[in-house]
Amino acid sequence: MSPAQPDPGTRRTAWREGLERIADAATTEPGRLRVIGAVLAALLVAFGAVTAWQVTDRSSAADAVIDRSEPLSADAADIYRSLADADTAAAAGFLAGRDEPRTVRQRYEKDIGVASELLVKAAADTGGSSSAREQIARLNQQLPVYTGLVESARAAGRQGLPLGGAYLRYASDRMREDLLPAARALYEAETGRLRSDYADAKSWPWTALATGVVALGALGWAQRRTFLRTNRVFNHGLLTGTAAGAVVLLWLTVGHAVARADLTDSYENGAKSLQVLSEARIASLQARGDESLTLVARGAVLTPAGDDAYEASYRTGMRKLIGGDVTASGEPAPDSLLGRARSLADGSEGRDPVLAAIRDVKQWQQRHGEARTADVGGYYGQALAKVIGEKGSARGSTGESFDQVDTALRRALAHEEDDFRRAAGDGRGAFTGLAAGATVLAVLGAAGAVLGIGRRLSEYR
Repeated sequence: MSPAQPDPGTRRTAWREGLERIADAATTEPGRLRVIGAVLAALLVAFGAVTAWQVTDRSSAADAVIDRSEPLSADAADIYRSLADADTAAAAGFLAGRDEPRTVRQRYEKDIGVASELLVKAAADTGGSSSAREQIARLNQQLPVYTGLVESARAAGRQGLPLGGAYLRYASDRMREDLLPAARALYEAETGRLRSDYADAKSWPWTALATGVVALGALGWAQRRTFLRTNRVFNHGLLTGTAAGAVVLLWLTVGHAVARADLTDSYENGAKSLQVLSEARIASLQARGDESLTLVARGAVLTPAGDDAYEASYRTGMRKLIGGDVTASGEPAPDSLLGRARSLADGSEGRDPVLAAIRDVKQWQQRHGEARTADVGGYYGQALAKVIGEKGSARGSTGESFDQVDTALRRALAHEEDDFRRAAGDGRGAFTGLAAGATVLAVLGAAGAVLGIGRRLSEYR
């Protein structure tokens, strides 16, 4: 006869027995101390691990701001600027006809080359952004079409054929309707990525901060409990754990606050200024192109109201750039691009180039008005000389004024780029050593807490 089998309903598993032993042990003071020691060590290790994780995440985002998203945003702006400048140079070269200066032709070719190189670079660096990839593909597809139309316009213009002006206008339409909108969309996509990286780098590590507060609270409770039971003011192990946790929490709070302040400074006084100045430079390039195309088209393209379409576009660009005509009061409108650039500029090195650009834009507007008066009055040759005349001519040309504006904006951009890199580099530097230091201190603190509890346990042996 086989022995009786125990009832399966009453059989206890090893896991259940282990839990019961722990529960029984926890009813004694040594058992409770072991549980407290384990919890304190776990909290400190968790605090160190979460701090290292969140600091590393924010440091990586700061790296991305400096090394990836801002350079990509700047490259996208340069693609836009190069395309707009190429269109301007093409119009200026066509106006010169057989006397096209070699420098103008070289400028056009350089702009097309720069745009092509930057598109290749952007395609390699864009990563997973489907919007950016779509715009890059569109630009690569349309750029050869545009350059082919420009070459057809040049060839016809050199032969004195009226068809050349039609080719150039069509090329400019392709630039404005296809290429520049795609370049703008690419720029906005990369700028959006820059803002996202800034937000990631600046976000507070709330999980790490909360874990640190809980760990310090638990350590404080454990020390108070020890004091009430032993009347000893200090437990060196628990005190060491508390000090280590407090240092990590303070380092995390101050370090992130400093990084956040520097990154905010790099955005407000660097990245934001760069965006406004880039848009101002592009607006000036488009206005210059409109000015040249006004003479190319000679009233062939009209707005629905019957005005010259390119002259109307020039005026719109000037309002965007400075906010008013030369006859208005001397200051740019606060919401204009140059008005915003002036308010964002800090120090004389940043402000002086913007003020020079404002002054040169006003001079440009005045000379443009003189050219328009001559053109409308039937003096095309005088108007042409006023627009593309040689540098240093008696009364100056709008081309000379435009070059001065472009030079001033380049200086301002270079200064703001330096400011951005300095402040963003300082922000990234504030994270240096924090992840590793937090890990080491947390482990030391956990060891101290365990030793402190061990010292109490030894009193029961």
